[in-house]
Amino acid sequence: MGWFRRHRAGRAEAPPRSVEDVDLDSLLALVAENLGYEHDFQPGGSTLTLSGPRDVTVRLDGLRREAGRRSREDWPVLVSEHLSRAVSRTDDLPDVCDYAQIKALLRTGVVLADGLEEDPSRLIGRHVGSDLIEILTVSGRPVRPEEAFCWPVPPAEALEVAAANVLADERLSAERVDLDGTPAWHMTGSAAGAAVHLRRIDDYLLVSPDGLIVAIPRPGEMIVHPIGGLSVMRAIERLWLLAHREYRAHDDGLSPHVYWWNDGRLTRIQADLVVQNGQRRLVVAPPPDFARLLAALARGR
Repeated sequence: MGWFRRHRAGRAEAPPRSVEDVDLDSLLALVAENLGYEHDFQPGGSTLTLSGPRDVTVRLDGLRREAGRRSREDWPVLVSEHLSRAVSRTDDLPDVCDYAQIKALLRTGVVLADGLEEDPSRLIGRHVGSDLIEILTVSGRPVRPEEAFCWPVPPAEALEVAAANVLADERLSAERVDLDGTPAWHMTGSAAGAAVHLRRIDDYLLVSPDGLIVAIPRPGEMIVHPIGGLSVMRAIERLWLLAHREYRAHDDGLSPHVYWWNDGRLTRIQADLVVQNGQRRLVVAPPPDFARLLAALARGR
């Protein structure tokens, strides 16, 4: 750490640097040496050049910003992961910190919040419902904050670009199905995230202002029922049973729940099977806005 302070002092033209930046540089140097690389910090500390098994330029602006958000105890893992990704990247793959190179590779995928195995703070994403998160990915893996913080656009804008890329990749296949007398549409696509296509559901179906009932048992699969009256209660039951069956039957299950899609948001409809008088029945506890919709439908509006 002292070497970096002396080295900095020897460059009269260099602006003063914070203690945090100097300490982070010390850690970067140590990790680089452990990986078998010599290192050279460019003036200003925005990039680090590694020389060894191969020559690698590592962007550091995003890493510095992410380090500033986290405790120092997190720095060793943060730095190790950042440099390890940089030196393991093959020459045919772009640097994720370079937005111009990877913009077309960005995608989003919808995941169940409770099913996340990673620290949510290490992901770039947004809630699309109370228990579903749309995360930003590149080449099939999550984008890290220290990568996104290098970009000239905010993460929210990058998420919009990534979602647009998903929508441009394909058009979902849509098949009309009958669920014991309840009409629905079975929609399938790639595993990237069929639920992203809810943004343009009007391209597939005629949707009333009341929205849709949606089940998303797997990432590449949706079952939707356009709301058209009190028959929606039977649709909830049918879609709930189907979602639970499909979710449990596959290793890549996404959600066993049923949702209400309205005004660009998924709202989970709480429902559970209970046994009463020896018979099983589905008990639905609708969220307040949906309960008001049901009351309006009951009044025949």
